[in-house]
Amino acid sequence: MVVVLVAVTTFLLRLLPFVLFPKGKRPPQAINYLGTVLPFAIITMLIVYCIKGNLVWEYPYAVPEIFCIALVAFLHRRFKNNLLSICVGTGVYMLLIQGVFI
Repeated sequence: MVVVLVAVTTFLLRLLPFVLFPKGKRPPQAINYLGTVLPFAIITMLIVYCIKGNLVWEYPYAVPEIFCIALVAFLHRRFKNNLLSICVGTGVYMLLIQGVFI
């Protein structure tokens, strides 16, 4: 029942923009603005959430996190591929925290 409820809710949320703004009807300026600003705000919030619990004055001094954030930013800027930057960043982070900074 939960899976069905989640599937129906997801479908309705995906359908909502097409119902509110049918083909030919332009969305309001506020919606366009949010579409350009929200992705950056969400990524910033995720970065802050990921590093908020790290103590920079204790070993490993948040080095793996900061290195991987920079790596993901570099890879995304260079190759413009979300999947590549996320997978490589996650893999390198796991390697660092489980193999290098034990």
